[in-house]
Amino acid sequence: MDFRRKKEFKMIEKISKSLTIRKQKEQTVLEIVAGEDEAKKHLCLKNGSWDNRKEPWLVYDENQKLHALLSIETLSKMVEHYKKAEQETLFLKLEKSILQQLPLDFQDVWAVAMEEIEKSKKSEMDFDRLVKKIKKEHPNLFLDLKDLYLPEGASIISAIER
Repeated sequence: MDFRRKKEFKMIEKISKSLTIRKQKEQTVLEIVAGEDEAKKHLCLKNGSWDNRKEPWLVYDENQKLHALLSIETLSKMVEHYKKAEQETLFLKLEKSILQQLPLDFQDVWAVAMEEIEKSKKSEMDFDRLVKKIKKEHPNLFLDLKDLYLPEGASIISAIER
C-alpha cells in the first residue's frame, strides 16, 4: 500500500513542508505497533530507511498521534538556539526600557542594570520598573527635561525647530 494515500500521512506532508524537509520519499517514518507483551512495543518502518541520518524521524503511535525523534545532539543545539534567542529578546526589552528614560550614557545605565539583574535572582524581571529605580537612585545617568531652560511660553518642540 502506498503510504502517501493514507490520511494519517497527510500530516507528515504538511510538517515536511514547514520544516523544509527534503522529498517525502526520503523521510523516515516509523509506526509504533503493540507487541504481545504489554510492556513491549515494536517500531515498524513505514517509509525511508533505518540508515537515514537526516532528522527528524517521524513516528506514529497507536492513536495515530505524530511524534518526532531527534538525536540528543540536535536537541541540545535547538535548546541552545532557543536560549540565545530568549536572551536577545530580553536584552532588546532592557535596551528599550533604558532608551525610553533618556540616558546620558547608555553603557553606564546598561552596566548598572546588569548588576541589578545579577543581584536579583528573579526569573521574571520588569525592566521598566528596574530602569525607573535606577533613574531614581542615579539621576545623573539620565537627561531630565526639567533641567532644560526654556523661556516662559516656549515649548520643547519649538525650541528644537529653531
